[in-house]
Amino acid sequence: MSDLPVVIITGSSGFIGSALVRKLSGSFALVGFDRIASHAPPPQAECVCIDLTSEVGVKGAFERLRIAYGNRIASVIHLAAYYDLSGEPSPLYESITVGGTERLLAHLKDFEVEQFIFSSTLLVHAPTKPGHPINEEAPIDPRWPYPMSKVETEAKIRERHGNIPIVSLRLAGVYTDEGRNAFLSQQIARIYERRLLSLLYPGDPAHGQPFLHLEDACDGIARLIERRKDLPSDLVLLLGEPETMSYDEVQRTTAKLLHGEEWHTKKVPKLMAKAGAWLEDEILDEEPFIKPWMVDFADDHYELDIGRARKLLGWQPRFSLRGSLPTIIDNLKADPARWYRENKLNDALVAGDAAALGGGQPEKSPEARMVEQVALQQRVSREHENMMESERHTTRWAHFVNIALGAWLVTSAFAFGLFEHASFDFAILQVTEDRSLAPPDWRSAILGRSDVIAGLLIMLFGALSLSRRSNWAQWANVVIGLWLLFAPLVFWAPSAAAYNNDLIVGMLVITFAVLVPMMPGMSMEGMMDSTSVPPGWTYCPSTSAQRLPVAAMGLVGLLIARQLTAYQLGHVQAVWDPFFGGVGGLNGTETIITSDVSKAWPIPDAGLGAVAYALEILMACMGGRARWRTMPWMVTFFGILVVPLGVISIYFIIIQPIIIGTWCALCLLAALAMLVMIPFSLDELIAMGQFLVWSRRAGKPFWRTFFLGDAMLGGSDVGGHDLASPKAALADMIRGVTLPWTLATSAILGVSLMFTRLTFGTAGAMADSDHVVGALVVTTAIIATAEVARPVRFVIAGCGLWLIVAPWILAGGSSTAAWTSAVLGVILIALSAPRGKRSREHYASWDDYVV
Repeated sequence: MSDLPVVIITGSSGFIGSALVRKLSGSFALVGFDRIASHAPPPQAECVCIDLTSEVGVKGAFERLRIAYGNRIASVIHLAAYYDLSGEPSPLYESITVGGTERLLAHLKDFEVEQFIFSSTLLVHAPTKPGHPINEEAPIDPRWPYPMSKVETEAKIRERHGNIPIVSLRLAGVYTDEGRNAFLSQQIARIYERRLLSLLYPGDPAHGQPFLHLEDACDGIARLIERRKDLPSDLVLLLGEPETMSYDEVQRTTAKLLHGEEWHTKKVPKLMAKAGAWLEDEILDEEPFIKPWMVDFADDHYELDIGRARKLLGWQPRFSLRGSLPTIIDNLKADPARWYRENKLNDALVAGDAAALGGGQPEKSPEARMVEQVALQQRVSREHENMMESERHTTRWAHFVNIALGAWLVTSAFAFGLFEHASFDFAILQVTEDRSLAPPDWRSAILGRSDVIAGLLIMLFGALSLSRRSNWAQWANVVIGLWLLFAPLVFWAPSAAAYNNDLIVGMLVITFAVLVPMMPGMSMEGMMDSTSVPPGWTYCPSTSAQRLPVAAMGLVGLLIARQLTAYQLGHVQAVWDPFFGGVGGLNGTETIITSDVSKAWPIPDAGLGAVAYALEILMACMGGRARWRTMPWMVTFFGILVVPLGVISIYFIIIQPIIIGTWCALCLLAALAMLVMIPFSLDELIAMGQFLVWSRRAGKPFWRTFFLGDAMLGGSDVGGHDLASPKAALADMIRGVTLPWTLATSAILGVSLMFTRLTFGTAGAMADSDHVVGALVVTTAIIATAEVARPVRFVIAGCGLWLIVAPWILAGGSSTAAWTSAVLGVILIALSAPRGKRSREHYASWDDYVV
């Protein structure tokens, strides 16, 4: 048994409790009362498990205390209490804060207790006005459940403390040099992130609330214990800083320290602020810090008269919020991610900032940094050279394959008889006449010459690629491969064999030029960095599994587009369509791909689609899992192919029945494949964009980084094989993609709108409107399944609004169809509001946009 006076601290592992343990260590025998399975207090205190809601639990804790420390207790600092920011009453206030305190006092009466300190809050008092500080005698007027529970508990303590001297300690908002105060840290974070909310305030910005540094709080409590025998038996004491900075002062000071600029806060009506907070919380499924109930108290102002603490304790705060803000902001700027974690904020939002700042590493002298950089550069350069040499030896065979493909292409021109006079099928002659093309013999011969020249160049560039000095030759073969994809379309190849041969050889040449061998032109720093998970992300958006759906859908689209191209070139006389009829003896697909819209292109538009799908497949397979930072240019072009061009092509398919009067079944299937690609590719685009922003902030040249890539500080490496098992591949494949019931329902309603001609007999403009809106809803819902694109769902609300208005301004619908359209519009607006349940994935600063 220790000779030191015994001090019990409830909630000893908490924010104030753990600091108090360290403060009192060495002067007292410290016992920490904490919940079972709670975090343990610092080792300077013995942890005794206790459940304040259980009579048995409290009794057991005091039996353990009596055995180890006897009957005499110098002080009990009661910090444990229930607290939340919901603003709603909770039975836990009664069971933990009020009832738990009663149980403590009931058992403490069996001990010799010299002091009982109850941690209360200054918020039990009624607000005041600037220039009118409150003291301990100020009116009591708690405004929400937390301070109400403190008032009730203070009353219970006075009723039941018996002979135990008591202190009702009413604290201001406690903070540290890291922030660690929810209201203060949220205010600073809003300004740091330049959120719109940081410019708005629903109360009087000249009002504010006092704060108290954690060290000052601990010092005040230590003085209360030391002077316990000299204090009144029933003491109420306010602790806080006598200067209250207004909300506007905190705003301006923080903005000046963070951004070096003036910050002008605008007052907004309380009703608007409440509506916005309610919308975020209840409709958008967000978890905003500012709740509607807080708006009512935005005008509350407190400032303190701490004369009693000065007189009885000789206590004066050593810190002030005004003096501490520069330190708090410096800590934030030094390592934003760590500061956010310390303040229980989403550190993913600022992970890129930490990376751009060098991960918060301590400053070194310029000389030390230069020596380090030179040594690192030399080491990395050696490792890079060794890696490149090994890679060249390992993949040299690919260039020999390209030489062989060149030879194949040269001889194919003769094997397919491209230079010989031939008789052509009626379909080819019909295409020649319809399109006013050159004779098939001439087109065949010119394509043959193109293949011979291309084949010889592929052989030449393949041979040059064997030398490390001729890396440019690999890119030359990529250009030749691209030409092979377009050549049969440019010359309207009369030979089906020549078209398919050029398509396949072109894709293979690109594959063996830059996909199998390491792509030339990437920066050494980017290649040597093992980072594959962007800072602030919970997964890598560029794994093979992530790209597999894009490649698979690209293959589906390529096979369909190749068949349609064969019909447009006259290689086949018919194309399959099981559902839709056309005009002039043609089915829907044949009608669409021979329409005036299709003929507006100088080359077969289906062939152009085939090239796009082929490139999507190649680009989906290109690069490793770090390509979001090693190949930004490629990810950008890949994104352009998949997203904007994909949406445009889907739009043209949507309007087919409106402009041409029928559908193309195969086109619809290809459009669906294109649509499915979009949500699976968006996360990689976001990661690449963030990388470029972070690199620019770090002072890296933009265009060099865009074309060559770079390293990324602050990220991590997933390790392992991307396709280790089907189960693991499937789990990785769908990361970042979720399907809330709201989006699924919206898509179903969108499909139903596309068939109102059949269900409601709509016609004319009304039918066309329903069709376009329905297709747009389906497209938007599928794209919004990507969490990074979740805000896109608000387009559905616009569609819903149009559905409400359209029946009254467009002709072609019955009254039943009109009212149904209006009802569906309201439903779609309601469905578009909630974000829906999202996964546990994080996307760094993009988390703010997953709303």
